[in-house]
Amino acid sequence: MLLSETPPDTAVGTPAARLATLSVAQRLLAAIFVAVGIWYLAWRPSSFNPSAPAFSALIYGAELFGFGCALLYLFMCWQLRVRRPRPPPSSARVAVFVPTINESVDIVRRTLMSARALRYATEVWLLDDGNRPEMRVLADELGCRYLARSVNTDAKAGNLNHALQHSDAEFVALFDADHAPMPAFLEETLGFFADPRVAFVQTPQDFYNLDSFQHRHGRNNSLVWSEQSLFFRVIQAGKDRLNSAFFCGSCAVVRRKALDDIGGFATGTVTEDIHTSLRLHKRGWRSVYYARSLAFGLAPASAVPFLKQRLRWGQGAMQVWRRERVLTATGLSLSQRLSYLATMLAYFEGWQRAVFFLAPVVVLTTGTMPILAFDDEFLVRFVPYYLLTFWVFEEVARGYGRTLLTEQYTMIRFAVFVTATFGWFLRELRFVVTPKTAGQATTTRRYLWPQYLVLALNAIAIPVGLLLHWRGGGLPTGALLANLLWASLTLGLAALAIRFALRVASFQRREYRFPLSVPFRIAAPGRPGLVLATDLSPLGCRLIGTAAGTLGLDTRLRGELLLPTGPVPVEASVRSRQFGASPDAADAAGCEFHWASAGDCHRLEQFLFGSDLQWHLNGYSERARPPLERLADLLHGGDGSRLPAGQRWSPLLLAEEDGANGAAVGFISAPQGAVGARAVVTLGSLPAGMLLRAREITATGVRRVTGRVAARQRVETHSAPFYVYRLST
Repeated sequence: MLLSETPPDTAVGTPAARLATLSVAQRLLAAIFVAVGIWYLAWRPSSFNPSAPAFSALIYGAELFGFGCALLYLFMCWQLRVRRPRPPPSSARVAVFVPTINESVDIVRRTLMSARALRYATEVWLLDDGNRPEMRVLADELGCRYLARSVNTDAKAGNLNHALQHSDAEFVALFDADHAPMPAFLEETLGFFADPRVAFVQTPQDFYNLDSFQHRHGRNNSLVWSEQSLFFRVIQAGKDRLNSAFFCGSCAVVRRKALDDIGGFATGTVTEDIHTSLRLHKRGWRSVYYARSLAFGLAPASAVPFLKQRLRWGQGAMQVWRRERVLTATGLSLSQRLSYLATMLAYFEGWQRAVFFLAPVVVLTTGTMPILAFDDEFLVRFVPYYLLTFWVFEEVARGYGRTLLTEQYTMIRFAVFVTATFGWFLRELRFVVTPKTAGQATTTRRYLWPQYLVLALNAIAIPVGLLLHWRGGGLPTGALLANLLWASLTLGLAALAIRFALRVASFQRREYRFPLSVPFRIAAPGRPGLVLATDLSPLGCRLIGTAAGTLGLDTRLRGELLLPTGPVPVEASVRSRQFGASPDAADAAGCEFHWASAGDCHRLEQFLFGSDLQWHLNGYSERARPPLERLADLLHGGDGSRLPAGQRWSPLLLAEEDGANGAAVGFISAPQGAVGARAVVTLGSLPAGMLLRAREITATGVRRVTGRVAARQRVETHSAPFYVYRLST
């Protein structure tokens, strides 16, 4: 599929307007689910085992909790609000706040460079709660204002409130130290403040490291789903319809007048973001959720920082619930109360899942059932209800749900959610900054002991249940088989979750390698030539091509990365070699960069960070078609496939005489079949219908490309806008 033909709902960012409203079939299915759920759960008490009333009530309570959460999920996501950008004001004073405490200089530099490139930004502040001299030097180097406190009270909220005392800007844009915004961030968000009742505009928190713990890749590598996809693509847009979208602490713009109205950013909890949101909503302010991805940060690399982050979120939600009395406080509408309740109840899911994970262990090892009889009367209600539960979840998630993957993350975090609920009783909690680096496998195993326990108990329960049945003192055959299946599914889920967590913990790369390719001109003596540089990071790359195969280990070479924004000189050392490593069976060399100039490294960083170019050029999507959509496709003669295969791209050297406005380097898509159109991406705009003559840099050499261009599409990146054309050869 050509990039210009990619549906807007399949790339990272704003869902298509057609997804805002559930189809008639989806709404009918949801209504059937509600009816079947009421029918099943109203009948369930009559099926209690009188010999085990407490156990029966416990399982029933977990089922009631699940149905209640499902109803709240339907309420929030029944209709989404998909907003379109409004013209920004002609003048506005905007302060950009970048708080930091212990992040590395490299990470903060990338964010500050992106913040400096923001259109409409009046001033950029580095708020250093670590009070580090190197951060002051960095701020001076980049022309940013530096601010530090002598006493770090109230953690991040206190840091932000301290900065408010030093700025009189009308609006404040906030970015975590690892979140690099695109230049158009303010341009696309400030227009919503034309409504004087709007307190903040929140955008998705997206991440560039697609190999993080919270990202999963599909079989054909074009589907890149995140554990937060459902929240930022569907739930937040649903909350926006109810005027209850959250301020998430980063990737947002806040009106100063609204902050002053509530006394600044909320303090007293470890989640100042949701706390601030709630206080603003209670005061009658409106919120806006603009679902386009305009900033990209660093997601937790492994299970340990992921779980620490979720623990803090859960504990903070409990603190906010207790302090602000969500259900009884004045100022909130009923819809807002239910929306906040849905979010805060989600952390009690840990208790529910603990019950479901351990129930088959109790049944198989004791022979005690939570129901009177495992018979047709039970199955005719139980089976439809649970099948509909998973099916409706997928449909209402609009392709962002992914049931199996969601269940794996639920297994991973259930114990953390249980622990988080005790935050209700703890008045003082320490704010812990989420570490983003990968953890060692040994540390990860320590954090996964609840999952190991679930796996071990279910693994033991299975042979015990079989033995009891064989001796004649266990469960009836039907009940035995059902609980063996239940225990096996739980065991398998725990095993999948543990295996994934340990595999991610084994990753050793210090920097994410972007799956982008640019030409590399080798200038080593006796080895001139063009090769392909891919798997790019500021630390190194992989060179692919004939000339790369002649490079020996530890070879030191000079060359130029031919970026669309201009050539970048670099020195590199060969650290590894691969033969026949590319899809075209070309040789490859893994290289480590040595930068003679920090400015040259920064130019590469500006090209890589703070944009969604890797999504566009690789045809990535985070949305899979829900079941009804796939069924409709099959009935209309399609193949029901979820996504097109990921697109492969090669660098393109444009001939200067073709009028490329200085854009000497672009990209061209791999041919789709023997003939047909290809896509071309350039930095400069090209006249429609012009005859393009260029050289394509592939793994096996250089090819001449000739064709006419048409159908322009503009793609915003941090470095500069890119233009996409259809090339007819």
